[in-house]
Amino acid sequence: MLNPFDIVIFGGGGDLALRKLLPAMYRAYQEGNLPQGTRILPTVREESKKNDYVDTAHKALQEYLSNGEYNQKDWNEFAKFLVPVVVNVTEADDNWDVLREILDSDNEDKSRVFYLSLPPAVYGTCCELLSKKSLISKNSRVVVEKPIGYCGESAEEINSKIAEYFEEDQIFRIDHYLGKETVQNLMALRFSNVLFENLWDAKTIDNIQISISETVGLESRAGFYDKAGALRDMVQNHLLQLLCLVAMESPHKLNANSIRNEKLKVLEALRPLTEELVDENVVRGQYVPGDLNGNLVPGYLEELGEGSSTTETFVAIRAHIENWRWSGVPFYLRTGKRMKQRCAEIVVEYKPVSHNVYDEKVGPILPNRLIIRLQPEESIQLTLMSKRLDNLEMQLEPVTLNIELSEKYSNGFHSDAYKRLMLDAAANNPSLFIHRDEVRQAWKWIDPIIARWQEKGTPALYRAGSWGPESADELLAEKNHAWFNVGEKN
Repeated sequence: MLNPFDIVIFGGGGDLALRKLLPAMYRAYQEGNLPQGTRILPTVREESKKNDYVDTAHKALQEYLSNGEYNQKDWNEFAKFLVPVVVNVTEADDNWDVLREILDSDNEDKSRVFYLSLPPAVYGTCCELLSKKSLISKNSRVVVEKPIGYCGESAEEINSKIAEYFEEDQIFRIDHYLGKETVQNLMALRFSNVLFENLWDAKTIDNIQISISETVGLESRAGFYDKAGALRDMVQNHLLQLLCLVAMESPHKLNANSIRNEKLKVLEALRPLTEELVDENVVRGQYVPGDLNGNLVPGYLEELGEGSSTTETFVAIRAHIENWRWSGVPFYLRTGKRMKQRCAEIVVEYKPVSHNVYDEKVGPILPNRLIIRLQPEESIQLTLMSKRLDNLEMQLEPVTLNIELSEKYSNGFHSDAYKRLMLDAAANNPSLFIHRDEVRQAWKWIDPIIARWQEKGTPALYRAGSWGPESADELLAEKNHAWFNVGEKN
């Protein structure tokens, strides 16, 4: 059972806190995972916002919780956990002393989690003030959001600044995709089933696709996104972390150090993409106006309000891991905004049977596929070839074994990545968080791609509501592969 803890959410009035973090804590309360004595301290910059904060949180939960989750009785109890405070994260004013008095008023051995729901540029300043105001106790942890920096150099600067005040085992770099139940189930699938343990290498797997597609455009992130782009925002963290979990060797034990060591080995084994290799293996795109679910939506430049920009909203990469297990197996990474459907999934496509005993009359024999879907629903599907049972002729067709995890576990438990990760940080469990070495190695692989794009070329254009630019399809067609697109005949 988790002990009571204090969690200070810097930027408590921001979009992430209201849309994700507070609903996560509310769900933790509903499931009995928020111990009495716990305090949630969201920070705001003005006294008026502090006075209105409970009402603001109330409205946010009603808006962002799923149907049936909110009820007045639970809200009345959950609201007692909220202790809003005024703090300016860039100035050492008296409000920091008030925060210290609140934290010091309770058990000195109580865990303190400082969640920096802030721009990465102010992480260092906030950590410095935490130290200067004597807020960092022996049981303190700091949680930082991605992306850390805009390149390897800036990431090192930010990480070095944080490290001046927190030890590495106190720093929890969060990637919410790692908190998804289906992602964790990927490890269970791989390492507890002999069926997959023996069919998880280059001898049996033809290619692996990892896709995260979004239907939304810029929303309220225009300023940030135009500086970052899809490569920094999604590939450097989410996609590479999923790649690591798919490709890593079995850890010695399921603890933080063992898992991180195996993930790091995958990042180190990635074939470098530099200069001409970037041109051959990476596609970048930018959406223009198009039809999305029957609605005409604007292009990126129209949403941005600028005449020109070469920022990519779509990236597709053919990557290779140069080790004995994955030699010759292409890993296709894809992410984009304003795509046809919202989905995050891992598709493992197996090689064809080595000897086909059937003639052409039975129909095409398609490769087996394992599909692990992370969103919008969480499911695991295995596609196999089977005889049709509706006639006497020998006719084969693909059938799908489907595990709908949301239906199987419909006992009131709500899968919420932020909930799991925030509770893990409170429990001092870093297994699903990212080590500094992983950040460094990921940027080492990404930086040459960025450098090449700065030298030459512009993004290929694609219609909003499509699956990206044609050049992304051509990237796979070079190896006789094709993207698996959810909801379409593949």
